[in-house]
Amino acid sequence: MNRTTLSLCAAVTALAAATGLAALTAPDSGGAAAAAAQTSARLPVERSSLLCPAPSTSDVAETAYTSFTPAGAAGDTDAQSTAALKPSVSTLKDAKQDTTQAGGKKTDAKKGAKQPTPGKAEKPVLALKDPGKPVGAKESGSDSPALVGTATGRLAPGWTTQQTTTVPAGSGRGVLGVSCTAPDTDFWFPGASLAKDRQDYVHLTNPDDTAAVADIELYGKDGALKSQLTDGIPVPAGASVPVLLPTLTADKAEDVTVHVTTRTGRVGAVVRGAGDETGSDWMPASADPSSTLVLPGIPKDATSVRLVAFAPGDADADLKLRLATSSGTITPAGAEGLRVKSGMTASLDLKDVTKGEPGSLLLSPSENGKATPVVAALQVTRGKGAKQEIAFIPATAPVTGRATAADNRAKGSVLSLTAPTATVKVKVTASAGTAGGRQAVQTYTVKAGTTLAVTPPVPAGLKGGYALTVEPQSGGPVHAARTLMLPQGGIEMFTIQTLPDDRGTVQVPAAEQDLSVLDD
Repeated sequence: MNRTTLSLCAAVTALAAATGLAALTAPDSGGAAAAAAQTSARLPVERSSLLCPAPSTSDVAETAYTSFTPAGAAGDTDAQSTAALKPSVSTLKDAKQDTTQAGGKKTDAKKGAKQPTPGKAEKPVLALKDPGKPVGAKESGSDSPALVGTATGRLAPGWTTQQTTTVPAGSGRGVLGVSCTAPDTDFWFPGASLAKDRQDYVHLTNPDDTAAVADIELYGKDGALKSQLTDGIPVPAGASVPVLLPTLTADKAEDVTVHVTTRTGRVGAVVRGAGDETGSDWMPASADPSSTLVLPGIPKDATSVRLVAFAPGDADADLKLRLATSSGTITPAGAEGLRVKSGMTASLDLKDVTKGEPGSLLLSPSENGKATPVVAALQVTRGKGAKQEIAFIPATAPVTGRATAADNRAKGSVLSLTAPTATVKVKVTASAGTAGGRQAVQTYTVKAGTTLAVTPPVPAGLKGGYALTVEPQSGGPVHAARTLMLPQGGIEMFTIQTLPDDRGTVQVPAAEQDLSVLDD
C-alpha cells in the first residue's frame, strides 16, 4: 500500500471519528437517524490546497493567474470561507542559482532575489470571494514567486487555479501553462530529458509548517541512472525549491522518467521542460500506474508526437496503441505497439500521427500481453525548425464528477473530449469572465471510441479570462484536455492542460450512536 493510500485511509478514519461525534451529540430523531446511519454519503470537501511553481527566470516573462471554484454543491456556507494564494516563504529569483545541487550541497540565493520580511504576512497574489466567479492577477519579470494556497468552506470543492506564462524570446521561450497542483507524496514524470539541448527542472513546493525531504529518481532506457544525490532534497516549510536535473547525474539520456517521492512531509511537484530550439512548457505528473491509459487532446496540426512510457513494477509491459480520432478508433500505421521493460523508460516517435485530425492516444495490454501497470506521457510539437513549440500530455484519469480548466480566452481555446469505451453526454459550463460577462452552457455527445475537439462556449459580454467546467451527464467514462493557443512572432505557441477530476467531494462513512464507547 503506497503512502497516498495510507493518507486517504487516515483521512477517512478522521472523517469517521468526526461523523461519530456528531451522531453522539445530535438529538434523537428516531427511525430517520437509524436509516441515515446505514449508508454513507458523498459530501463536498471543506478544505483544499494548491501549489504553483515559480513561473519563469526570464526578465520578459508575463504571467497570468486565474482562480475559480465552480458554483453548485458547495461545502460550508460560512461567510468566513476563503481561497487565496500567497508567495512561498523562500523562492529563488533565478533557478540557475539552485538551492540544491548534486551531492545535496546548498548554494546561496542570488543577490537581489525577493525574500519575505520575517514576521510579515505576505499579501495574497489573488483571492477568491465567491463560487462561480473567477478572479485573475498578473505578474511580470523573473522574480515572480511560487505560490502556496488553501481554500476552505464553500470555496474548497473543485478549487482550481491556472498559471499561464508567456516568454516571447530567449531561453525557454514559449507559452508555459500549468494547473496548480495539490500536495502529495508520490509523482511520476515520463517525458523529461537530460539531452544537451534541454534544461529540465523539477520544482518542489512544500505547503506545510514543517520541512519535507524529497527523493528524485531518474530512469533511462537501460534502467535507473546513477545519481550524485543520495541524502534527499530538503524543502523548508512553506518553501519552493527548483532542482536542475543535470545536476543529479552525468548521464545525457534523451528520454527520462522522473520519480519524486517524499521521505517526510509532502510536496507539490511539476517538471519544466525547456529546449534551446523547441520552446518550453510545464509537465504535470502522469496518472497513477495502470494497464490502460488515455492521453487526451493531441492537436490536429501536431507536426511531431513522441510517446514516453515506464513500467514501475517487476513485469514487462506489451502495449497496444490506438488513436481515438473524430470518426473512430484506428491503429497508427507503423506504431501498433510498444514494449516497456520493467524499470526502464521506453519511447516511440509517432511523428505526425494525427494527420490533420484531432485525436487521443489509448494504451492497453497487447492481445497476448499481461495487464502490467505503466505511466506515460506525450511530447507534442507544433511548427517546425526555429518556429516549433512543445507541450506535454500526461496520461489522465477520467472525469467522474467534474473538472475545470481555469484560464480560457475569447480566442485560442480548444476543448478535447474522449470517450474510449462508450458514448457519453457531457455538460460544459463557461463561467463569467474575471472582469465581466454572463455564464454560458453547452452539452456535447461524444461517441464511443472517438475524440471530439470543439471551440468551447464563450460567455456573453466576456471581459478577461474565464473558466470551463466539464461534467459528465450520462454514459461511459470521458477524458478531457484543453489546448490554449497564443501565437507570437510567427511561432504557434501553445500549452495543453489535461482535466482530471477535481475531487471536490469525498465519501463520508456511515456512523451510528454507540454509547458503549463511554463505558470503562
